[in-house]
Amino acid sequence: MNKQLMKKQIALYSLFLLSFILLTSFGAAPTGYKAGDTAADFKLKNVTGKMVSLADYKTAKGFIVVFTCNHCPFAKMYEDRVIALDQQFAKSGYPVIAISSNDVAIEPDDSYANMVTRAKAKHYSFPYLYDESQQTAHTFGATNTPHVYVLAKDGNNLVVKYVGAIDNSAQDESLATQHYVADAVTSLLAGQPVAVAQTKAIGCGIKWKASASN
Repeated sequence: MNKQLMKKQIALYSLFLLSFILLTSFGAAPTGYKAGDTAADFKLKNVTGKMVSLADYKTAKGFIVVFTCNHCPFAKMYEDRVIALDQQFAKSGYPVIAISSNDVAIEPDDSYANMVTRAKAKHYSFPYLYDESQQTAHTFGATNTPHVYVLAKDGNNLVVKYVGAIDNSAQDESLATQHYVADAVTSLLAGQPVAVAQTKAIGCGIKWKASASN
């Protein structure tokens, strides 16, 4: 075997080894829900101190579930849009349910106390729930902040109708040409199928606890 071929094989082996290390250094990402799946309810602590579940909303037609947080720049850029979604659709039966799931040991800004402060400062019209165990984020398959799930009631079931980003312009709302969540809810209210059922959520990665990432 000549030296040139040997060098190539060593380089390929090193690349393979590095890739294997990187892949196995992180816990498996949650698989979670996709459009058409039935979502499970949850019960989480609101910033008011009250425990909240989707079953509490007897007259709701569905929900706009947003995994978000305090610290993430993307969550901050989308915050006013989340508030606007609740103002636009809650009265029609699709309220926003915001959930923070980050490990506060990694991001202290996302502590429950800071969630309470943020919700008051921004006058949230919707619940802001603390997923301390991160089980709800894992069940849904949330990976980013923000990460949105539009759910529609179908009898006793909650059917996932859309998963992904709020729109296609994270930094500047005025540049958005596709408003995925608003369009999905508008279609559902009109009794029409959702044209775009899944997009890639863009934002900071959820900060998982060490035990939760395995």
